[in-house]
Amino acid sequence: MSQSSIRLRDRREAGRLLASKVHEYGDTENLMVLAMPRGGVPVAYEIATALEAPLDLFLVRMLGVPGYDEVAMGAVTTGGATVLNSDVINYLKIPTSTVDLVAERERMEMEKRRIGYCGGRASLKVEGRTIILVDDGLTTVSTVRYAVQALKQLGPARIVLAVPIASQSLWDTVCKDVDHCISLQTSDQFGAGAAWYQDFIQPPDSEIRDLIDRASVRAGRLERCNVQ
Repeated sequence: MSQSSIRLRDRREAGRLLASKVHEYGDTENLMVLAMPRGGVPVAYEIATALEAPLDLFLVRMLGVPGYDEVAMGAVTTGGATVLNSDVINYLKIPTSTVDLVAERERMEMEKRRIGYCGGRASLKVEGRTIILVDDGLTTVSTVRYAVQALKQLGPARIVLAVPIASQSLWDTVCKDVDHCISLQTSDQFGAGAAWYQDFIQPPDSEIRDLIDRASVRAGRLERCNVQ
């Protein structure tokens, strides 16, 4: 498809359009929508609202190689999952102690962000549930792919990946790792995500907190927020 075939007004519109594509999961028992902050939250909110499903966050913190932070040697996520890139670690001969140190630092930062978004609420478990994992686009493979690998460690019954826009090559790669993939648009000539949205400004923390709260009230789960 050409890049001009779709242009979304904003993430909320993207979520509403995606919701129409995931309606088949509306009657699924133990369904949960997981949003990848920040940009995935407005998209996921519309899906969770349409499906009357609980909405939670799935935070991912990349483990950058010391001195080369843009190179990922793994990731940690909410729920206590850790995924390591053994190829990078072995090639660069990174000591286990260094990996552990970086992972602990990122876990602490992730916990700070979780509290900022969710306060002290209890956590929802993903084990045995059908999970719809949502982001605002798939332009780089690392974060979403790490998220999927980490999510699998938490024992969901099924993982559905839903993103509005995606690079075709990355989409083909990531979709091998999940049970079902849903998108509005994929393209072989894929630019930055901002090229596909009229409004691509990152939502502030206050908006994320508000959407999570509103979805929680609607699902009757105000005391619950983040995954475990």
